[in-house]
Amino acid sequence: MHWDSPLSGGKGRVAGCDEAGRGCLAGPVYAAAVILAPDYENPLLNDSKQLTARQRYQLREEIERDAVSWAVGIVTNEEIDQMNILRASITAMHRAIDQLSVRPDHLIIDGNRFYPYHDPQRDGQVVPHDCIVKGDATYLAIAAASVLAKTYRDDCMMRLHQEFPFYGWDHNAGYPTPQHRAAIREHGTTPYHRMTFNLLGDSQLTLEF
Repeated sequence: MHWDSPLSGGKGRVAGCDEAGRGCLAGPVYAAAVILAPDYENPLLNDSKQLTARQRYQLREEIERDAVSWAVGIVTNEEIDQMNILRASITAMHRAIDQLSVRPDHLIIDGNRFYPYHDPQRDGQVVPHDCIVKGDATYLAIAAASVLAKTYRDDCMMRLHQEFPFYGWDHNAGYPTPQHRAAIREHGTTPYHRMTFNLLGDSQLTLEF
């Protein structure tokens, strides 16, 4: 893995950004932004989907301890329904970047879509960015962001599971599993479901119970 952006020329502070929960039927979308030191190394760090839960939580402690700066941004399910999931995912990234205690000079984004980030601490100056497909498997800063976004969102869904235990959020994290959809049919929706999503897996986009 690399730590830097291929277009930044090795200059400045590079923040990696990734999100978690984009394809879920319930809960917020989380995103993280992480700046790592140029010489940072961690042989375990990889795309969070390639790691066990235990490895992710171990890495979260290491990332939070070692990162130059890190932050997590959240967009609620109500906001997702208002703005659509693409804009919500990018907004969560922007909110994470907003909270970085060290301002980035360059952003590397997992995926192929991003809206320019205007840094409010630099009079709205646009921070250059690269979108990198499968960046979480290539760049350490993006992989670190994927771990933080995934673990913090999992923590959130575990909390919501305590409130609404029928949907299996303690193990499906709100994703559209058969169990989750069967529970929606039986018990209806919750305040945390994304009502603009195809909750039942058919052509129906919204539900009223």
